[in-house]
Amino acid sequence: MSKRDDLIAKYADDLKNKCGMTPDMDLLTKVTIGCGPSIYNADAATVSGSDESELATVKNNFLVKKLGLSDGPELDSAIASVLETYGKSNRNKYRAVVYYMLTKHFKKESAYN
Repeated sequence: MSKRDDLIAKYADDLKNKCGMTPDMDLLTKVTIGCGPSIYNADAATVSGSDESELATVKNNFLVKKLGLSDGPELDSAIASVLETYGKSNRNKYRAVVYYMLTKHFKKESAYN
């Protein structure tokens, strides 16, 4: 298995065990690939739920630019909801998992076709 395959397996495990979701492996793979090389950098691979600039990056670079959503309070509440589902006390909230859950939340799987 490649390093990326190992990470995808880890993300799928997080979705199952920490978020109570059954992952769509095809979509999870596409979301992970879409994250690019950031998944290999320990700092960039995770999302800090308490860092406002980090949350703004998730909103602007992913939700608005990638998924094509309009900026508004529903984006902030969706991010908060996803982070709550992932577990506030969980220190390692992987970017690919957060992006996957946001993609599912907004039913924007088509962004990865």
